[in-house]
Amino acid sequence: MSTATPEGEKKFPGWLMLLGALIAVAPLSIDMYLPAFPAMALALEADRGAIERTLPVFLLGLSIGQLLYGPLSDRLGRRGPLLVGLLIYGVGSAGCALAKNADALTLWRLVQALGGGAGLVIARAVIRDRLDVRQSARAISTVMLIMGVAPILAPMLGSAMLLVTGWQAIFVVQMIFGLVCMLWALFTMPETRPNHLVTSLRPSKVIQTYWQVVMDARFIFPALCAGFAMDGMFAYIAGSPFVLITLYGLGEQAYALVFGANAFGLIAASQFNGYLLRRYQPEQLLKVTVAMPLVFALILFCVSLFDHAALPFLLVGLFGYASCLGAISPNTSALSMATQGGRAGAASALLGSLTYTAGMVAGLAVSLLEGHSALPLASVMLVCGALSLLCGLATLRYSVKTELPPVVPIEPLP
Repeated sequence: MSTATPEGEKKFPGWLMLLGALIAVAPLSIDMYLPAFPAMALALEADRGAIERTLPVFLLGLSIGQLLYGPLSDRLGRRGPLLVGLLIYGVGSAGCALAKNADALTLWRLVQALGGGAGLVIARAVIRDRLDVRQSARAISTVMLIMGVAPILAPMLGSAMLLVTGWQAIFVVQMIFGLVCMLWALFTMPETRPNHLVTSLRPSKVIQTYWQVVMDARFIFPALCAGFAMDGMFAYIAGSPFVLITLYGLGEQAYALVFGANAFGLIAASQFNGYLLRRYQPEQLLKVTVAMPLVFALILFCVSLFDHAALPFLLVGLFGYASCLGAISPNTSALSMATQGGRAGAASALLGSLTYTAGMVAGLAVSLLEGHSALPLASVMLVCGALSLLCGLATLRYSVKTELPPVVPIEPLP
């Protein structure tokens, strides 16, 4: 493997850019249509709750899909399941664009998510196939920079489409993005699954593998730490259109700017985390950041007790919560996958499924706890922050102690 690559390629090799695009499928599918909630409810003659519930249904589909693609990728390799999943995602996106009522939209969102889950699973598994734990954390930080563009641009693009065309165009763009990713992977992505790590697809064996992963404290605690922290973000995604647009009167374009600013904070934190990983281990950084989601969620909770005059403080709390995820997710994801070499696909699937299943619950909780303030949203985020802290403390107790050699540049795959 050559090391004579330009500096830019060392930091952003083509294979990491592809993985970033694959992981970005999920946030693109979520964030782009958020500003369209009011317009979709009007066009489909549905109430706000019916449209909001398409989000937790999408998260449910991602959870189920990842559990399917994990064992398949461990058995059949990374490429085949990924290409099939992206094709299903494209079909589901087309169905969403053609939906005539809220029930049809919900069904096609489920199909879309079942396909989109492939990118999440395969991306994490490929990183585990190629890199050790600290390099994995650095790679995930880099991927978060690439995928973080989606939350910045997606709401803005969705808002612009509402002004120029209609909400259906949002799903047409998602279909095109999925097909582009499929062609990109088809022509450039090599197979990375080690040939000697082929697993069985017998249901009993698959269940046994998942059970072994769940019972591994070095996996489950960092996975839950990242998952619960991210679930607070899913609660924000589900409840923010009502809180910021309906309750606080932000326009769709202003909402998109707020959402983009939060995504920018996440990107900045992830890149700073990647820089710190040159000197520190993931566990060391987690000690400093593990309590941050709870701190910012507590600020949100306190602010939500007051009236509309508290909006600037509410925005600061949301920005802080989103930003700290960029400093937590890369390290906990790398730690959870560190000891899962022979079952990287299954572990990656379970990591994502846990996150999105709990995210679905958080989104439903915000949707069902309807009120006339930001208190339901802040309450759910506070619970998520507290659970993340508890799992983070357990992570620091049980995680593998990684005595690693000096970091080498991340190189393109051969």
